[in-house]
Amino acid sequence: MVHENRGLNPHIEDIARRLALDGFLAFAPDALFPLGGYPGNEDKARELFPKLDQAKTRADFVTAAQILKTHPASNGKVGVVGFCYGGGIANYLATAIPDLAAAVPFYGSQPPAGEVAKIKAPLLIHDAGNDTRIRAGWPAYEAALKAAGVKYQYYVYPGTEHGFNNDTTPRYDEAAARLAWQRTVDFFRQQLTA
Repeated sequence: MVHENRGLNPHIEDIARRLALDGFLAFAPDALFPLGGYPGNEDKARELFPKLDQAKTRADFVTAAQILKTHPASNGKVGVVGFCYGGGIANYLATAIPDLAAAVPFYGSQPPAGEVAKIKAPLLIHDAGNDTRIRAGWPAYEAALKAAGVKYQYYVYPGTEHGFNNDTTPRYDEAAARLAWQRTVDFFRQQLTA
């Protein structure tokens, strides 16, 4: 699971805990580790993100997926869920890992259209209704997904803001978050445990 642009904060640790309680082997790496890890403050964490070497960070997330695939408690199927920055990484991992079993981006930036044909994993995509920045990229992404024959489900949650799943912010929308999370768990059960 991939965090927002705040690193592995307590909220994301709690999401990983929820995944584990739902019966999944959960791994939540901290992209900020090379810079000392999550600093304990959201604003300081956000300030660190531009200092990351994004190519190395993406490679680290690919490595994290490989670790999960071969973990003794794993069945070999790996899925990814990510939020905001992590949603973009989830989309990226779908293009970078040919045997990824499932990807669930929450309001994440889409990959370049030329990379979409590399996606083999089924996608479950959650977007916020009021998130004009992320939703602006959807028509081109959807066209590329259709052209490449990628299996996907796309949900927009009306009246919600970017970050609606984060219950530690004012943008949290409980009803949308519960529905999106139930869809996510059901999707992972279908794709990762069968």
